[in-house]
Amino acid sequence: MTKGYWIARVDVRDAEAYKDYVAANGVAFAKFGGRFLVRGGAHEAVMGPARSRNVVIEFPSYADALACWNSDLYQAAKAKQRGGVEAEILVIEGYDGPQPSASEPAPEVGPASE
Repeated sequence: MTKGYWIARVDVRDAEAYKDYVAANGVAFAKFGGRFLVRGGAHEAVMGPARSRNVVIEFPSYADALACWNSDLYQAAKAKQRGGVEAEILVIEGYDGPQPSASEPAPEVGPASE
């Protein structure tokens, strides 16, 4: 089963409201099997603008990740932010396909590549 992830880029505008949110969100994450892979930490924006805080949460499946977001438990925790953050948050399906190896030739670069 392919895992699911939340990828969040956050600027905290109200530290007290954010503390209330953080204190409440763990119940929802635990219920849906979420675990932090990234929770703040050092970072460097190597392309595009950055936010002050970055978070990646892994879930057992994409369905679990979406269910957590849509749950009453998480929405109640999110309400505790009281508008104290600016954020972009993605709920995204993981990838279980083949991975690059040193012995494989590099793919052709086309106009859609970055």
